[in-house]
Amino acid sequence: MAKITAGIACSHVPAIGVAMDQHITDQPYWQPVFEGFEYSREWNKKNKPDVVFLVYNDHCTAFDASVIPTFALGCAAEFTPADEGWGPRPVPVVKNHQEFASHIAQSLVLDEFDITIMNEMDVDHGLTVPLSVMFGDKTPEDDWGTLVIPLAVNVVQYPAPTANRCYALGQAIRRAVDSWDEDINVHIYGTGGMSHQLQAERAGLINATWDQQFMDILVNEPEKARKISHVEFLRETGSEGIEMVMWLVMRGALDEKVTEVHRHYHVPASNTAVGHLILENHA
Repeated sequence: MAKITAGIACSHVPAIGVAMDQHITDQPYWQPVFEGFEYSREWNKKNKPDVVFLVYNDHCTAFDASVIPTFALGCAAEFTPADEGWGPRPVPVVKNHQEFASHIAQSLVLDEFDITIMNEMDVDHGLTVPLSVMFGDKTPEDDWGTLVIPLAVNVVQYPAPTANRCYALGQAIRRAVDSWDEDINVHIYGTGGMSHQLQAERAGLINATWDQQFMDILVNEPEKARKISHVEFLRETGSEGIEMVMWLVMRGALDEKVTEVHRHYHVPASNTAVGHLILENHA
């Protein structure tokens, strides 16, 4: 049967994608950011997933204020990199495991998660940057090397889902994956964050102490992490720090006890704290 073997948490800072696309990752500003992903890429080659279930948020490319789904599952055959105002990233089209995605959609709805099903959806840096840092440089003619099932979570327009609801969704995703008969290796990504605020009086806010504590409890005390409130995320990590609820989806899909095999944290990268974890299930 299908099996989730690992969870990856990863910031999706758009400038990271730009640095890769412009081949400037060896510049002094960017070197420490990308050094933290060198281990990750080697680990990814040794533990290659058949499918990545990638939890991210759209940045007003697929959705705008007229339609704001809380959870939107991509069920199309493929997803084109979005034009975010300066042209799409020069990366491959994202290919889906369509049958598996449809199974997950049915399982989630029957498990009482009323998700939105997307049969057409462009994907922006929220999805492509984590793939880039894990799978390396790719051109539009290449293949990502894995199939990808995207799940877009609304963290742009309040109300966003709670950490607890996201954790419970992760548990439901785990049940859906476990009930799929095909023998495939699945990795689940939770993306976004860490602490950052891009506007108003607190623009530039980064809270490294809170970020590190969050990673600690996410790994070792997930039941505590799922109780973090919207107010705490906003107060401690800025208006965009709420993206970290998507890490809870990833964590909910893993075993209660996990092994942390890699951690990377660096500030700043384009006014954002970059955080990254690789967690393996024990069994």
